[in-house]
Amino acid sequence: MNTPNKSSFLQLRDLLQADRSVRRFMQEPRVSHDTLCSLVDLTRFCASGRNMQPLRYRLVTSPEECDAIFPLLAWAGYMPDWDGPAPEERPTAYLIQCLDTSYGPNLLCDDGLQLQAITLGATALGIGGCIIKSFNAPALSSILNLPEGMAPRYVLALGAPAEEVCIHPTDGTHDADIKYYRSEDNVHHVPKRPLSELIIK
Repeated sequence: MNTPNKSSFLQLRDLLQADRSVRRFMQEPRVSHDTLCSLVDLTRFCASGRNMQPLRYRLVTSPEECDAIFPLLAWAGYMPDWDGPAPEERPTAYLIQCLDTSYGPNLLCDDGLQLQAITLGATALGIGGCIIKSFNAPALSSILNLPEGMAPRYVLALGAPAEEVCIHPTDGTHDADIKYYRSEDNVHHVPKRPLSELIIK
């Protein structure tokens, strides 16, 4: 059994608190291909249902491919009047998470586990990310020439953060408002349910 290490636990907690969805990015420094490779490498250490390890990643760093991907994405479901980041605030890299369907149609919980590992790694490197589920998958596959059998599951937008994101607790009621929003001072706020609401009594 591993020896308990409270310091490591607190470091993990701090990293999880810092790992927020970022939707506006600086254009410099750009995220490099080598950095994307390092982030994908983290997924090798994640748990995998049946240990099938069926997920693959298409790495995108070129400005041309980034520009082609952007119009295919929906950015913030709780902010319907916002069309997404302005041209000078757009991601400088993407990871396209794909299921290799030759292993079967079911990837169990692998997608979320790997995305969390990647975003934690990105946060540790000072990189912001936004996990996007709403996108035009057929067009994305065509633009990126994805091989047959590679089914896009999520798009992870990445770049140097250009916005402040903060979390705060809800009022703890069942019907509390959990919709994220942007305040007048341009801070992105994310309400989180308190611990007391998560534990079944």
